[in-house]
Amino acid sequence: MRVPASVANLGGGFDTLAVAVQLYLHVRIVETRDDGAGVLTVLNSTPPVRGRNAVERAFEAAQRQSKRRTPSVFVEVESEIPMAAGLGSSAAAAVAGLRVFEAVTERLPDGALLALATALEGHADNAAAALHGGLTSVIERQGREPVALHWAWPDELVLVVATPSAGLSTAKARAALSDTVTRKDAVFNLQRVLAFVHALQNREFQGLREAVQDRWHQPVRAALVPQLTAVLALEDPDILGAFLSGAGPSVAVLVRHGASRAEQVLKALYERAGTAAVVRTLSVHQSAESARGAVRAAHGSTV
Repeated sequence: MRVPASVANLGGGFDTLAVAVQLYLHVRIVETRDDGAGVLTVLNSTPPVRGRNAVERAFEAAQRQSKRRTPSVFVEVESEIPMAAGLGSSAAAAVAGLRVFEAVTERLPDGALLALATALEGHADNAAAALHGGLTSVIERQGREPVALHWAWPDELVLVVATPSAGLSTAKARAALSDTVTRKDAVFNLQRVLAFVHALQNREFQGLREAVQDRWHQPVRAALVPQLTAVLALEDPDILGAFLSGAGPSVAVLVRHGASRAEQVLKALYERAGTAAVVRTLSVHQSAESARGAVRAAHGSTV
């Protein structure tokens, strides 16, 4: 199985919008034992993970909730998604554990999957994108399962993402935020997040630079994220808009043409600042259904 990384917030869509991208966490089922123990064991993880793997925790959470007799499962995990980078690595791991559970039992309802992934990972936006692919928005409801909404993402639009080598914990990035925003700033973001969705649905890409502006989280996180201010200020004809990826420190720009040029612009910006960073061009992972449909509980299968 492969579960995609995700870029969340997309400017003003704080804790609401996310898009799945073609950078993956892979899980391979090595063995299953019909012992009813319902335990998943990660035999090997690349890169290594300290403590209990999130894939294991998610599998066991699904087993507890379903109360089904579940086999023990042994898996290998390999992730392309950098950790503590603002690219949804923990959401991908949680979703992977849930998908493995489905592989050895039965398909779970979408609402239950999103609720479990959100409870495990803490962010419904990343969880929804990792589960469903494409562009999603979420509605979280008190005492009820969250809901994911799906939006069209134009195939010709890609993200060029710069990831500094120094990670940033979500907890630290969230601690920098105020508990309140002014009415003026709230209206500013609401106007722009709707403009962002409108621009994508109607392919009005000239409006994206304005539509990804934000006053809620990016200004206060600029001190924590290397070169965020400089990236947000980029004026380049090939760059349609720029924003922080999730809580950072990854930063993303939207490109329709000239992705290689945009890569060079970002690389040069980080090099001039003396900041080590990996720059990737990432297409959107449009649908998770093909991967889900291929899940199978067979010895040695990759799901």
